[in-house]
Amino acid sequence: PGRMADWVSAVQDGAEISLYVHVPFCRKLCWFCACRTQGTATAKPLNAYLDTLHREIALLRGRLPGGVRLSRLHWGGGTPTLLSPDRIAALAGLILETTPLAPGAEFSIEIDPNEIDGPRMDALAAVGVNRASIGVQDFDPEIQATSGRAQSFAITKVAVDGLRQRGIDSLNIDLLYGLPHQTNERIGDSVQKVLSLGPDRVALYGYAHVPWMARRQALIPAEALPVPEARLKLYDTARQLFVWDGYDEIGIDHFARPSDGLAIAARNGTLRRNFQGYTDDQADTLIGLGASAISRFPQGYAQNNPATSHYRAAVERGDFATTRGHVMTAQDSLRGDMIAELMCAFRFCFDDIAKRHDIPKAEIARHAAEVAEAFPGVVALTRNSLE
Repeated sequence: PGRMADWVSAVQDGAEISLYVHVPFCRKLCWFCACRTQGTATAKPLNAYLDTLHREIALLRGRLPGGVRLSRLHWGGGTPTLLSPDRIAALAGLILETTPLAPGAEFSIEIDPNEIDGPRMDALAAVGVNRASIGVQDFDPEIQATSGRAQSFAITKVAVDGLRQRGIDSLNIDLLYGLPHQTNERIGDSVQKVLSLGPDRVALYGYAHVPWMARRQALIPAEALPVPEARLKLYDTARQLFVWDGYDEIGIDHFARPSDGLAIAARNGTLRRNFQGYTDDQADTLIGLGASAISRFPQGYAQNNPATSHYRAAVERGDFATTRGHVMTAQDSLRGDMIAELMCAFRFCFDDIAKRHDIPKAEIARHAAEVAEAFPGVVALTRNSLE
């Protein structure tokens, strides 16, 4: 907690940062999900959690230098749209009093179409939300039944139309490949339905079956999961449909309209990747609020306690709820930079990396040669780049 506090205090006056707010509650837990979430049938635990979140924001305000603004504000979960309209207004108001949005900032929220209505959409628009991320995963009824998530295309379209009517017209949709009983035909049908909604971006993630980490996944029949070769075909089926419809491929698992900021960043070399996926956000600092939330600073990483009870106890003592982290060494930063370049652009230039880290080009070339030797036929090595 002390190091986290020091890193927050070290943010430069007038800097632009990103802020992530984690709301770890859902009305019903989806079996495929491995996120830090818990189910609740009432608002009582959610309201108690939000009271603690307000205290954590006050801790942040006491440490952040003046003049700091937000380039990105994202509410994730869980299901942030479980919040009532008045709670949405109160939470957003407190955050923006602490760190106002910078010009051109993005305020986004994850939405479950099963947990959104007109008053909550009105509240989101009123506080300045301008991007929505809508979870779909797959529209096929059998796949949904086997994955523990029921969500019709009709209810999804109602949410999309309602958001756009309120001026929240920048939309991202999440899909999963590798789900039980998924076939090329079924994922193709789901993608066609998604395309009819006209999202600006799509995240196409591979389902990771890790029941030893996420116990609810034990409810998913492992024998119904596609084998690796079939998973690859599922991804390629979806990929072709997005490309044919005019989307740009972004990195390893995103697609975006050519006019979207993500596609522009990919073209001009400023694409980045964080815990939420690919982003065009250029902020060096991302602060995570809430149980299990991860923060990234130039100095390293810090994570809040994942258990809501322990998280609440720490904050109510007047401490940040940090329970683990990693202080970046010069080698960590160097390797992280090379990995990020490969993730975002599939290549890196030795000269660029050497200049950014003020080290000899030969050291970068040595690292690249090790990669080329470890992955023959997968990478191409030149005198000044690894691709």
